[in-house]
Amino acid sequence: MSTEPAGGQALAAVPGVGSVAAKPRVVVVMPAYNAARTLHLTYADIPHDAVDLVILVDDGSTDDTVAIARQLNLRLFLHDKNYGYGANQKTCYAEALNAGADIVVMVHPDYQYDPRLLPEIVRPIREGEADVVLGSRLKSGTALSGGMPWWKYIANRFLTRAENWAFGLHLSEYHTGYRAYRRDVLEAVNFGLNSDKFIFDQEIIAQVVELGFKITEVAVPTRYFAEASSISLVASTRYGFGILWLIVRYKLHRSGLWAQKQFQSLRGRYRAVA
Repeated sequence: MSTEPAGGQALAAVPGVGSVAAKPRVVVVMPAYNAARTLHLTYADIPHDAVDLVILVDDGSTDDTVAIARQLNLRLFLHDKNYGYGANQKTCYAEALNAGADIVVMVHPDYQYDPRLLPEIVRPIREGEADVVLGSRLKSGTALSGGMPWWKYIANRFLTRAENWAFGLHLSEYHTGYRAYRRDVLEAVNFGLNSDKFIFDQEIIAQVVELGFKITEVAVPTRYFAEASSISLVASTRYGFGILWLIVRYKLHRSGLWAQKQFQSLRGRYRAVA
């Protein structure tokens, strides 16, 4: 499904939208925390002929994640302590851009998402069909049979409907960690102002929508097992309320009642002149 925001800024407002290099440089980023049991398996399944570089950012792991990353010869960056999932993504994207990425793909090293589908995740960006691609576990309708807990499924459906209403989209899922971004998207959004916690994933989507970038989805299987990372019920509840507050803030920003720098484009503040 290909979706554009209703009422957002025109795509032309952001320079270079829809364009990628003839042979784009694809960089995979792995936000890691205590992923020693699944990192090697995840890395082995990445289709390396479709990837130019793999970056791993370790967020203060206490297991052998860093040692395994070194064995695999990954481009490695270490946080000096555990800052959170959102903070990890900030480092991932900053370093991917520094490495010259044209397309950045986030692959969780916990093996919950199938790395072999990476070419399908990247394809809509390569072909100029989208600026952001989300790997949706709900698009195929097999989330529950794949092991997603029923309470997560219900919460996912409720929050997705709320976000579709707020953003004027028709996505099947927002709460996926399998994502691809065109370079211009990450350069345009103000992701440095986002949370260091799990809500980062939804804040960056709000920024993408506000700037008029195009989002599409690719169906991916659901894969829950003991070694895969999963946030607790308490953290999930906090995350859910955080999304509802994000929706309130976004709607107030769109109405002009509460303008927020977080949703403004870095590029929108200036323009080139002859």
